[in-house]
Amino acid sequence: MENENIALNSVLGLELNRVFFAVRETANKQKIIEFAREVLEGERAGLPDSVSPEGPLR
Repeated sequence: MENENIALNSVLGLELNRVFFAVRETANKQKIIEFAREVLEGERAGLPDSVSPEGPLR
């Protein structure tokens, strides 16, 4: 099951990159970045004792 999640996350990450580079307007790129951050924060909140490159979660 974990391998499936890793594969799905990889595919989703690649698709997000494709969409990001297809978008021309900076404001829309910022919205994509904000959305991705919200999703990541939601995922990390579900993990106990998660540590990100920016440091421990608050």
